[in-house]
Amino acid sequence: MPRAIVAVTNDLSTDNRVHRTCAVLQELGYEVLLVGRALPGSLPLDRPYATKRMRLLFRKGALFYAEYNVRLFLLLLFSRCRLVVANDLDTLLASFVAARIRGKAIVYDSHEFFTEVPELEGRFARRVWLAIERWIFPKLRHIITVNDSIANAYAERYGKRPVVVRNIPMSPTRHSRFGDGAPRELGPLPSREELGLPADRFILILQGSGINVQRGGEEAVLAMKEIPNALLLIIGGGDAWPVLERMVKEHGLADRVRMLPRMPYERMMQYTRNADLGLSLDKDTNLNYRFSLPNKLFDYFRASIPALVSDLPEVAGIVRKYDAGVVIGRVEPSIIAAEVRTLQADPAHREALRQNAIFAAASLDGSREQDALKAVFQGL
Repeated sequence: MPRAIVAVTNDLSTDNRVHRTCAVLQELGYEVLLVGRALPGSLPLDRPYATKRMRLLFRKGALFYAEYNVRLFLLLLFSRCRLVVANDLDTLLASFVAARIRGKAIVYDSHEFFTEVPELEGRFARRVWLAIERWIFPKLRHIITVNDSIANAYAERYGKRPVVVRNIPMSPTRHSRFGDGAPRELGPLPSREELGLPADRFILILQGSGINVQRGGEEAVLAMKEIPNALLLIIGGGDAWPVLERMVKEHGLADRVRMLPRMPYERMMQYTRNADLGLSLDKDTNLNYRFSLPNKLFDYFRASIPALVSDLPEVAGIVRKYDAGVVIGRVEPSIIAAEVRTLQADPAHREALRQNAIFAAASLDGSREQDALKAVFQGL
């Protein structure tokens, strides 16, 4: 049986895109090893393929990336495999060099426009990552990314357009087993009372493992000062997490904002399915966020709730196409609060948006995305 090694720098717990990749490879007859890293708060894993979490000395910064890539390179150099799948630019250097030395196939899956993230803006590190990308990207034959905007940007930069595979989950009616590419079954819906949520308040939710700077978390928290009869749930983690915790305390919003750490997907979706409105508030401050199409949007639709989103091409385009939410022109607390109050005051409109979200979830079935992914691997 041919073996595929799939590399990612996260701790494997909540990355549904990478899980789908592994499941598709299994379906195509590969033995799969998924490689990531271990963190102090990493959740237990239960996957139908092999996983390896490397324990590293460093957790962030240049030393982390250097240590991870050296460890990954050695693993790939001395492990049996036919195919290497590198997820994002931070795994590409080790994956590409090891695959080239050993004469193995490599597929690059770019989850975001990595060199344009705000954390790299104006820093020497961006020049390093750009140099790596410019050296390797033109040499790759099999490239995947998450949406047309990023694919077009890469085509303009390097004259090579990746295959687009969006983060749309498979419909539960199409498949049933956890290991065949379908999403995990969500199971029965617990009540708000069982989750410790108020039954009589309008609940907003902002979820994601990358709640970082310039992604609207701060504005969402401040908006709650103007919405006394609502509750904001923030679930996940990210660079902005300590800032948000401090803001909640400083503004006395503990009764209106509840922050919950990363949790298994099914558990997170129990909260999402009990919410009234999902938030996706990335700002148009860099190309990575401008072209973003986060998983959370499709999770909101799958949970049968509409979304309030910033006016960015990919996200706003889907919300407008299905009329499954509200698009705001600027990410500001007063604008967020005003739109929420409008929805609170109009239950009929809110129900119409909810029905449209249900329709969007049914229409945006991930089977086409899975077929595109299969075609990439079959084309090897």
